[in-house]
Amino acid sequence: MGFVLAAAGSAVGLGNIWKFPYITGVNGGGAFVLIYLACIVLVGLPVMVAEILLGRTTQKSPVGAFKALGGGFWVVFGWLGLLAGFVILSYYSVVAGWAMHYTYLALSGQIVELGPEGVKPIFGALFASTRLNLFWHLLFMVITVAVVSGGVKKGIERWARILMPALLGLMLILLVNAFTMDGFARAFDFVFGFHAESLTAAGVLEALGHAFFTLSIGMGAMLTYGSYLDRSDDIVSSAVMISILDTAIALLACMVLFPIIFTFGMEAGSGPGLVFVSIPIAMSQMPAGSFFAFVFFALLVFAALTSAISLLEVVASYMIDEKGWSRLKASVVSGVVVAIIGVPSALSGGTHIFGDGFASVFGMNWFDSFDYLASNWLLPLGGLGISLFTAWRVDDAIRHREFLEGSRLAVFYKGWLLVLKFLVPVAIVLVFLHAIGIV
Repeated sequence: MGFVLAAAGSAVGLGNIWKFPYITGVNGGGAFVLIYLACIVLVGLPVMVAEILLGRTTQKSPVGAFKALGGGFWVVFGWLGLLAGFVILSYYSVVAGWAMHYTYLALSGQIVELGPEGVKPIFGALFASTRLNLFWHLLFMVITVAVVSGGVKKGIERWARILMPALLGLMLILLVNAFTMDGFARAFDFVFGFHAESLTAAGVLEALGHAFFTLSIGMGAMLTYGSYLDRSDDIVSSAVMISILDTAIALLACMVLFPIIFTFGMEAGSGPGLVFVSIPIAMSQMPAGSFFAFVFFALLVFAALTSAISLLEVVASYMIDEKGWSRLKASVVSGVVVAIIGVPSALSGGTHIFGDGFASVFGMNWFDSFDYLASNWLLPLGGLGISLFTAWRVDDAIRHREFLEGSRLAVFYKGWLLVLKFLVPVAIVLVFLHAIGIV
């Protein structure tokens, strides 16, 4: 259970609570959600099983795992996972810092005190503040390093057992509040009604891409966590539980956010600014707005932290396994390097992901460049490497034994292998081509 909660924490992050609701809104709801769920089952879950399997088989971090089972060219994919951990965490911590800042604003009552017009410019001011961005970025990294340096049992697992139930508890508080709102019925129909007329080919590919990325696969995090599993642990059942938890959080996030949006007459398709602009404006008008704003942004911070822990663990585990460093040294040094790499993202003064207005002013800055590199290149290539390596390079006797070891779902082995060999690579290539603008 400690593994499942830690791995689910890795998967559950800003992508579930921030990104999934806004891309669901942009793509018209229901039909998009249905396609997304199918993609989780057919693409995300098979790759997760493969990644955990590689970790448990070798008991090593990504680079060591590829060396142990294949060597040669395949080791490149282990290095891609390591690089992805550095790159993603360096700017992810900046976004987490924004959530921490809003948590402070909610706790101090400022979101309600300022009212809708006063809240609206907060994000732009935060964006432009070098001092605030640096402070929250560095504070978030200190917290992440502290957890990872505590080790697997006393650090990662212990905090996962605290943070994940807390995250679910906060989500349920917000869901109960959403249920009482006038916009709940409309939100339920929007998320779960079949609105095929709003779905486009680009929306299908976006659902496929998000299903892949939301499970925290392709960057070595699941492989690293898998390396700590016992031989008797059920890989397939664990992957299913992690996928269910991750998907449930994403759907709950929609049912928390869209009732608020519809109740206060806002647009579901308002894009990436949904969480940091639209939601604070709505909460500033709600009864007990300060309390619910605090709960929501605390939830966002918890989700960010559980993912950040796994990203830093990928980097630290390499130093421990391949360089023989102590966990404390590996965690601190890796955290310091990531924090330094993230400074330009904190200093860049904004990113165009919140709309064309920011794009026309700031263009493709350091933050955007790293996000583009990770999302469009490192993760697709990493996921493609993991699926091809597991399906075509790993010895069948090893792969078959590891899949069946401790598993109650051994009957799915042949189907899983066929999907991993043929469907998953094609799907990932489509996601990759769509992400870089070719399809």
